[in-house]
Amino acid sequence: MGSASSAYRVIYLDVDGRTQKVVFSRFCSPCDIKELFCTATGLSRNTTISLLDSTGAMVSIDPTMPNNSERSPYKVVPITGGQLADKEELFQNVLTQVAEQFSRAFKINELKTEVTNRLAMLEKRVELEGMKVVEIEKCRSDIKKLREEMASRNNSSFLDDNKKLTPRRDVPSYPKYHLSQETVEALRQPIFDVWQWEPNEMLSCLEHMYHDLGLVKDFNINPITLKRWLLCIHDNYRNNPFHNFRHCFCVTQMMYSMICLCNLQEKFTQVDILILMTAAVCHDLDHPGYNNTYQINARTELAVRYNDISPLENHHCAVAFQIFSQPDCNIFANFDPEAFKQIRQGTITLILATDMARHGEILDSFKQKVDNFDFTNEEHVTCLKMVLIKCCDISNEVRPMEVAEPWVDCLLEEYFMQSDREKAEGLPVAPFMDREKVTKPTAQIGFIKFVLIPMFESVMKLFPQIEEVMVQPLRESRDRYEELKQIDDAMNEVQKKKSENLTMGGKKK
Repeated sequence: MGSASSAYRVIYLDVDGRTQKVVFSRFCSPCDIKELFCTATGLSRNTTISLLDSTGAMVSIDPTMPNNSERSPYKVVPITGGQLADKEELFQNVLTQVAEQFSRAFKINELKTEVTNRLAMLEKRVELEGMKVVEIEKCRSDIKKLREEMASRNNSSFLDDNKKLTPRRDVPSYPKYHLSQETVEALRQPIFDVWQWEPNEMLSCLEHMYHDLGLVKDFNINPITLKRWLLCIHDNYRNNPFHNFRHCFCVTQMMYSMICLCNLQEKFTQVDILILMTAAVCHDLDHPGYNNTYQINARTELAVRYNDISPLENHHCAVAFQIFSQPDCNIFANFDPEAFKQIRQGTITLILATDMARHGEILDSFKQKVDNFDFTNEEHVTCLKMVLIKCCDISNEVRPMEVAEPWVDCLLEEYFMQSDREKAEGLPVAPFMDREKVTKPTAQIGFIKFVLIPMFESVMKLFPQIEEVMVQPLRESRDRYEELKQIDDAMNEVQKKKSENLTMGGKKK
């Protein structure tokens, strides 16, 4: 009976003062659940609705939403036709403004700053008004195209100081989602499905992690400042195919799961835990979607600024501490100057360690220490923290195949964007980024065999508990891609023979 009932959710809704019981499978999609709620409350199936609990807080409509009782039903709030009509009008206005920005940006490059500021306002309006999905995606697409055109005119593609770094005043401006017990427990696991969540929900999950690890309480972090900081972090990740806010969430969630799995709070100080989590959150801030090699070869402003030394990682650090320099976003406000200096240095060290050009150097240093590791030795602990953030940064293949594989597509898309641009600009192109040379299996096999497995196996010497949930999935992923490569090779061989036979046949004629 227990297993059968756990496969279903029972939710009670308030329908004009009477209570309506709704039962659905935990495998339903959020869209199906919304349609079910609409039907149960007598609304048309495509009505846009919100769900509120007895306190008026918004409840996320998804398979993991918490069960309630007949005494505390959720209220279904439809968005009325009038509101939708207003949004239609707003949408038309926004598109008209976007069109104007296109025209002016192409004609007069000197208006770049003004256009950028107006676009930022447009994006904020789009976000706050919550328009229909089709409309919002169309508008976002237009905005993205304009941004790309502007970026192509200016290789540095820098974060404008006045644009995204301004903290939001409308805190809390993302709804407080009720994370179910199931979600809270799943968050601690490497198998957590990071694709199931909207940005607002990811922000709530990140907020939960800081509270759950005791960081908010132990360091007297203002909860509203934490919210505002996370919103500002979200705003300063770009919509790249791979290096985006969801990647930031992925890396931080994996760090959180490693902290829980390896009982790191028993080994590290709380300051160390704070540094690990914060470095994970900030580690790719304002990533432009083109790697260090491109920055250096194209002689971008970033490469010039940082003398070709980890230009991106240095930029991520700089943006992170620009955000912290604003009182509204400074979660470290209650630290004395000496403690803040320690946190700043620790965070910078970890973010700089994510430059893969330093992979061999960092891993070799750790391997020299791991057999006689000393948790009281500051140099040993710093080296371990560097390896931990590196593990989390490239940990997608630790996750289940259905969660991991879409990330490969995202990364290849970003690689191909870069190699196409490099070809157009006459710059060197790395073979692993060239769409004409790379395949998924070839891209993954070497990376898993020679980068991921050796690094995770080194960490396994200190924490044997990661073998089953992290190292074994990596080995299985390696085996799967090797099988796929064999299939690809066999198919290519068949194709080659067919081609040869056709050629021979043509010659005989």
